[in-house]
Amino acid sequence: MKKAYLGIDIGSISTKGIIIDKNNTILASSYLWTKGNPLKAVKEVLENLKPKIPSEYQIVGIGTTGSARKLIGTILGANIIKNEITAHAIGTISKYPEVRTIIEIGGQDSKIILIKNKIVVDYAMNTLCAAGTGAFLSSQAKRLDIPVEEFGKIALTSQNPTSIAARCTVFAESNLVHKAQMGYKKEDIIAGLCKSVATNYLNNVGKGKKILPPIIFQGGVSKNIGVVKAFENILNEKILTDENGHLMEALGVAILSKKEPEIKFNFNIIENNFETSSITCSGCPNNCEIICVKKDKELLDFWGNRCEKGNNIITK
Repeated sequence: MKKAYLGIDIGSISTKGIIIDKNNTILASSYLWTKGNPLKAVKEVLENLKPKIPSEYQIVGIGTTGSARKLIGTILGANIIKNEITAHAIGTISKYPEVRTIIEIGGQDSKIILIKNKIVVDYAMNTLCAAGTGAFLSSQAKRLDIPVEEFGKIALTSQNPTSIAARCTVFAESNLVHKAQMGYKKEDIIAGLCKSVATNYLNNVGKGKKILPPIIFQGGVSKNIGVVKAFENILNEKILTDENGHLMEALGVAILSKKEPEIKFNFNIIENNFETSSITCSGCPNNCEIICVKKDKELLDFWGNRCEKGNNIITK
């Protein structure tokens, strides 16, 4: 049997799964919307991956990352659970060993990772406002009645991008409506939106950061060639993109799982009944909310308690 490794990235907007071999070659991948239910999303990802993996492979490592990494890692019996920054950097470096700057803009958040000699030296994240993210662009696309997939192509036809204030989603929408009512061309408005996404990112997430090449742009928004071009114009640098850029965190955590003790994963796990619940511990003034995960009524794990009093409540 050949060895394979599974990486799962569970985000608030999307869930990604990837299976690699010992050489980090991608054997199978899956990408779908989380829809507020990470457990269901992961089951669907596994159902998508199962028929894609060649029969001669056995999954011996599982890594989870993303906002629901602890929950899904517990359920799958992962041999490593890692934060998004580390996973993202490892995944990207595996394909682009000379990378110095990672720009990432996803559905609802964005981040920047600075790397030197294959080591993360600095990073920043923006999770407080969706301005300039994929969700922001999607909402503007609906307002303009244009498929968001067409945004980039249309933006490149503009000769005079319209200035759009994108510091805040509400302000941006108001500004966009005003410019449309004034008769600005749609291609100029769209190009202005793409430019505002890049400007907003650099003025917020990238503020005070020394952005050095090679620079790679990842996340769902990196598929928008209008935003890619805007970054290139502002930074005066070539911006790299990758067709699998949305899978980098899943790839990174799959690679990290190779360094841990091996396990044996069976896809039949998706047929088990898992449930999560929460208990508020009143044993001390902390009033901790303890999250419990059960498999077929059997307690798998719990977390959230800050002292041993929480343990006593769960194990009673």
